[in-house]
Amino acid sequence: MDKIKLIEQDYTKNKMPDFAVGDTVKVLTKIAEGERARLHPFEGIVIAKKGKGMASAFTVRKISYGEGVEYVFPLYSPQIKHIDILRRATKKKRAKLYYLRKRVGRRAMRA
Repeated sequence: MDKIKLIEQDYTKNKMPDFAVGDTVKVLTKIAEGERARLHPFEGIVIAKKGKGMASAFTVRKISYGEGVEYVFPLYSPQIKHIDILRRATKKKRAKLYYLRKRVGRRAMRA
């Protein structure tokens, strides 16, 4: 087996929940503030997933004070404490939901 794949196996053993594009998730990340660390939640809709193995990442979008905020999380990052799935997408017709960037208000929250 390839040496890189052997190293990746150790890091991909973390069980991540099975979520899809269109799901509403809450991602708890560790934020270092001086000597202490705290958990910071980021809640929004998953608009994209990309990559395989250690290189996989997902994009979460939320509306904060009327402004759209997107964050790209590496799936197997040690900074991610856990991912909570708040709502599953009922039906989706696309793999990437980039069209939500143009939506405003309640239409932006429906996926």
